[in-house]
Amino acid sequence: MAVVGAGTAPAGGPLWVKPRRTRHPLVGFLVRRTAAGLVTLLFASFFIFFATQVLPGNVAEVVLGKNATPEAIAQAESRLHLDRPLLSRYATWLGGVATGDLGDSAVDVAQGSPSAPISEQIGAPLVNSGVLAGLVIVLLVPLSIGLGVLAALRVGKPIDHVTSLTSLVIGAFPEFVLGTLLTFVFFSQLEWLRPVALVPPGDSPLNHLDALVLPVLTALGVTLAAGVRQVRAGMIEVLRQDYVAIAAINGVPRQRVLWRYALHNSLAPTVQVTAQNIQYLLGGIIVVESLFAYPGVGTYLVNAVNLRDVGAVAAVAMILAALYIAINLVADVIVVFLVPKLRTGL
Repeated sequence: MAVVGAGTAPAGGPLWVKPRRTRHPLVGFLVRRTAAGLVTLLFASFFIFFATQVLPGNVAEVVLGKNATPEAIAQAESRLHLDRPLLSRYATWLGGVATGDLGDSAVDVAQGSPSAPISEQIGAPLVNSGVLAGLVIVLLVPLSIGLGVLAALRVGKPIDHVTSLTSLVIGAFPEFVLGTLLTFVFFSQLEWLRPVALVPPGDSPLNHLDALVLPVLTALGVTLAAGVRQVRAGMIEVLRQDYVAIAAINGVPRQRVLWRYALHNSLAPTVQVTAQNIQYLLGGIIVVESLFAYPGVGTYLVNAVNLRDVGAVAAVAMILAALYIAINLVADVIVVFLVPKLRTGL
């Protein structure tokens, strides 16, 4: 009986069959998660647009004031395309967002005055917010992991009690309360720092680091408190696993047990916790920027809400939604890389 081997084939078939190129499972996972994220963002865009459009009050009337004539209001509504069906306006807006066009300021359009597109207006605030959030994240990740692990290794000891109690107390304060307390201490009492984070237009916030101290401390305090508690809880759970005790019994050095086994296996939940804290930071930073008059996207959003600029509000909401989904995607990919068992099911 003939044996079919490499370079041979059954009778009547080709002598050599080119092997099929299989796609790496991580690629398929990334494609599926990206597609799911885009679908989620599409649904988010629907709710964002309609939420800004159905708010009480007519945009044209709010912008032009109570003394505006009906003719002026009608002209403003025409410029804002309010005379078109809602679904038609949504389709036009969504098409612009998909191509990077966030539209124009509703306030300027209603008044008939020339203005820069929202994509240009929001550029500098986004950069400023990115600098502020970046500084917070750079401090948040090592501090939350370091303090959480330290507390877990000293469970029941004074350092654990101090870390847990401090994080619990700080985490109980909303951003505006914590920011007010920090302003009272560092400005009113010590006179070390300014109560407002003023950055000249066109200048980099990094050239005014003293103005960033209070906003960074406020945003860091709330997010760090939650991160330390969650990392501590995850590390304690891992340290109680049997394989950690078995490794120690077999003579594996304590430092290797802690850093090679315990910490490595607690990294996956730590990544998820860090991603959640960064997502929380996206919302909290709006409050922090408003509190300290920092010229970021949070201040831009508050001003847009006060002026009833629905186009700017929708643009900021879409950007935040996209960042929120992107953070989820990155965290999921990192967790899959860290946990081999998850890759077997892809």
